[in-house]
Amino acid sequence: MNTLDDLLLEMLRRSGSDLHLTVGASAKIRVDGHIERLDDAKISAEEMDALLRPVVPDYNWKRFQESGDCDLAYAIPDVSRFRMNLFKNSHGIATVLRQIPTRINSLEEMGLPDVLSKITKYRGGLVLVTGPTGSGKSTTLAAMINQINTTLTNKIVTLEDPVEFTHTNKLSTILHREVGKHTESFETGLRGIMKSDPDVVLIGELRDKETMRLAMNCASMGTLVFATLHTNSATKTIDRIIDAFPAAEQNQARIMLATSIRAIVSQLLCNCKDGGRVAAHEILLYHNSLPVSIRTNALASIQTLIQQSGNLGMISMDASIRKLLDEEIITPQEAYMKAQDKTQFAVK
Repeated sequence: MNTLDDLLLEMLRRSGSDLHLTVGASAKIRVDGHIERLDDAKISAEEMDALLRPVVPDYNWKRFQESGDCDLAYAIPDVSRFRMNLFKNSHGIATVLRQIPTRINSLEEMGLPDVLSKITKYRGGLVLVTGPTGSGKSTTLAAMINQINTTLTNKIVTLEDPVEFTHTNKLSTILHREVGKHTESFETGLRGIMKSDPDVVLIGELRDKETMRLAMNCASMGTLVFATLHTNSATKTIDRIIDAFPAAEQNQARIMLATSIRAIVSQLLCNCKDGGRVAAHEILLYHNSLPVSIRTNALASIQTLIQQSGNLGMISMDASIRKLLDEEIITPQEAYMKAQDKTQFAVK
């Protein structure tokens, strides 16, 4: 029988990004966004246990058994690291492992917008990188943290579940903290970080209102806070944060967000016409009119601000997709599928 390492190595050989395993089904991988079978053999409950137990630490396995879900990191030495999610479903145990690139590419190597480099020089505020699962949020954030590490003498603290990209100290000092291993939760971990005099904080995900509240407070006090959300536009990101709070607290949440927000970068991966994938972005940056728009819930004016501020580095998602289409990087069909306003991209 194959080991987990065997399956991961075969996935890498086929240029896959994710390995999907579940009891009662064959092993599958994701390649350029599409699911492919590794083989036809269905995995039994006993085989799944044999694949996972040798590689999952006891404290993670206990956490998984108690809650039905667990995130952790796994590594094949000298090959690659992987983010691993264990979960239970109607068939039994399942897991997904996603490759974490060993080398952290620069913003330039990744072809990311120039304005992201300017964002890394902010002296404080909240910067959100958003997008659906698998859109490359963590990779983009790693490149931005690497930019700070390479160019500035800051204290950087990351709080993740699990730690994905590991940075070595360059000009900056970086401390990695993992939820469940170094701290009980994002909330308790962030409270501790706020007392440790950081210049930059990276939060793996804003999962609940208390973490959001603490992140906004931290950003308002002069710390540059990076975090992720599973939203696909600037306005939906603002909505998501406000809606996380009870109705009685939403007005205060709007004030906190209006005071702290400095940038929202939404990211979406598109399939290239010649293979591979490329990122499209929506970018909202701080503008004097932004706090008023957030406080008054004038989200339409925020979209107008993005569309009218290209000279400042802002861009809408559809404009970014249009640029990829005009440069013939993606097909008209792909542009239509990924666009927000599909009437602009109707395929004739």
